[in-house]
Amino acid sequence: MNEPLHYRSTRGARHGACVDEVIAAGLAPDGGLYVPEALPSLELSAFDPDGTLADTATTLLYPFFRGTAMAEALPVICREALDFPVPLRPLPRHGDASMLELFHGPSAAFKDVGARFLAACFRRLRRNDATPLTILVATSGDTGAAVAAAFHRQPGVRVVILYPDGRVSPRQAHQLGCFGDNVQALRVAGSFDDCQRMVKAALNDAALQASMPLSSANSISLGRLLPQMSYYAHAAMGWWQRQRSPLNLIVPTGNLGNALAAVWVREMGLPIGEIQLACNANATLSDYFDGENYTPRPAIPTLANAMDVGAPSNFERLRWTFPRDYELRMQLRATSVDDDTIRQTIVWHAQEHGEVFCPHTATAMHVLDRMGATDLPWAVVATAHPAKFESVVEPLIGRHVEVPPALQAMLQRPASAEPLPADDEALKHWLGYQLA
Repeated sequence: MNEPLHYRSTRGARHGACVDEVIAAGLAPDGGLYVPEALPSLELSAFDPDGTLADTATTLLYPFFRGTAMAEALPVICREALDFPVPLRPLPRHGDASMLELFHGPSAAFKDVGARFLAACFRRLRRNDATPLTILVATSGDTGAAVAAAFHRQPGVRVVILYPDGRVSPRQAHQLGCFGDNVQALRVAGSFDDCQRMVKAALNDAALQASMPLSSANSISLGRLLPQMSYYAHAAMGWWQRQRSPLNLIVPTGNLGNALAAVWVREMGLPIGEIQLACNANATLSDYFDGENYTPRPAIPTLANAMDVGAPSNFERLRWTFPRDYELRMQLRATSVDDDTIRQTIVWHAQEHGEVFCPHTATAMHVLDRMGATDLPWAVVATAHPAKFESVVEPLIGRHVEVPPALQAMLQRPASAEPLPADDEALKHWLGYQLA
């Protein structure tokens, strides 16, 4: 069977779109998020047990691309994008626990996986319009740098990054503004939720879209979300081959894309067990999974700033996957971790075990620590390198955190960003005049 998988909106509209169209558009026409008509199922026997991460991604993602123009190029896309390690490292002082390190890409954060895959896809999308495509990115810290690195100097593409001014780490801010050329950073006088709302409003503005083609590289884009499934599939199958048991995950989460990727891998039939969400003091998700009504709220700033999200977009996709509240609450657990606990976790692990974590990874480590002795094999997902948060981490541990070479190269460039009010019309006005 070579019929393409079709996609629909989380808000009900059935567009019959193929993955090429979905990746190009970013957001569905009715404002919802694209999802497949149904998640495909895969057997372990379909995968090469000795394959690379790119091999795993090719097999995993082929059903989503089957029958489309990009299906033939999928192996090359995966090799281009997934050319850095994502090791599952044992944590010997924590029993049968491991750490899935996702920060070995160019921008030192897990967002490199999705951003590089999306850029490789855009290089192969057929566009009839000679006008450059403008990719809008709302970032709470890490997404913007990954997208900028992936699309920097890519012909026919402009990238506009919106980030909350003063709510990202100094090194994150520097990364966002250090590229130039076809990448522009805007520091928004508001929260990440404001940035995300502004991007969605622009993508949903038909007149603006008619004057300049727009797309997104946030996890609202399926082209970002799908490749993030690959590292969970690869880690879980490697664990299964060695231990013959499912791998259980603790995932730091804000906008829910990274956690949703793990959920979808499990729904496709691969050996992932329990999934726990580690949240910061923005407790929208932990309150919901504790039984309260789902109530988006304004984001509050925390040490784990990349997770400062009060209205996580991918909750729409979670609800599509599990439409009933009781069913969804059976699939996941969530824990909210405050700043004092994040500090204590960073300090304790540095002093007792010589392990240094970024604030986001520390939320997941706290969840593991709180479990105490357990018979289940847990993997803590490490989403960013601690050197990106030196202003938080170094004063706590009392020493310098070595900076990865790729991050060091970014920090040596000059950086700048333009100010912008937290207003939907302000972004549309800026786009209309700056990029016309």
